[in-house]
Amino acid sequence: MSGTGRVLVLGGTGEARRLAGALVAEGVEVVSSLAGRVADPVLPPGEVRIGGFGGAAGLAAWLGANPVGAVVDATHPFATTMTASAAEACAVTGHPLLRLQRPGWTAQPGDDWRWVDTLEEAAAAVQGFGSVFLTTGRQGLGAFAGLTARCLVRSVDPPASPLPGRTSVVLARGPFSVDDERALLREHAVDVVVTKDSGGHMTAAKLTAARELGVPVVLVRRPPLPPGVPVVVTVDDALSWVRAGPGPRTSAD
Repeated sequence: MSGTGRVLVLGGTGEARRLAGALVAEGVEVVSSLAGRVADPVLPPGEVRIGGFGGAAGLAAWLGANPVGAVVDATHPFATTMTASAAEACAVTGHPLLRLQRPGWTAQPGDDWRWVDTLEEAAAAVQGFGSVFLTTGRQGLGAFAGLTARCLVRSVDPPASPLPGRTSVVLARGPFSVDDERALLREHAVDVVVTKDSGGHMTAAKLTAARELGVPVVLVRRPPLPPGVPVVVTVDDALSWVRAGPGPRTSAD
């Protein structure tokens, strides 16, 4: 293991946990930072801090006050604020930064996918449907508050208002099997699914179930990543980057 030193891993994703576990197993000191939006998060190995930094300036101050050799941003593909803050803070402090982001989903024969750019566009796209399965995360449900259709919301913790007027909430933590998802879609007579292009196998079963049942899926595209930050798509690639001991990254790079 190269002399990268302590690594700050941002994010509560499965990739972030696997990376933290692999680094700890190799004797690397790791601090994993979680946003704190889930009441009972699955904690990774190593040191864990919970809560935001206070934007790019707060993260830069934290990096200046704590011995860290490199930063890996392994947050959710739609955690745009944290990803932007990491890029800005590391550019200011000179800390090497890597973005670990799993690939998006790829449509299969039989899929009826309808792409949009925002949650607001997704809400407009499902107007006229009778039963909507919202799997976009509880943070952005306000974009769908005006829907008059029956809406099914599934989340780990109870969602906050505003919600659509005819909302049923299922509290559950994945992963879910295709059989689980198929049964849920049938039970609630879902005729359209709304989700973000999160990628990964942990939440892909709903796409398979929708394809098998002929249910269309409205998919929100991923936001663009900050320029100038190297990106890898696997935990192994992130491990290789850390092992290589990347040099400091400055705002001029």
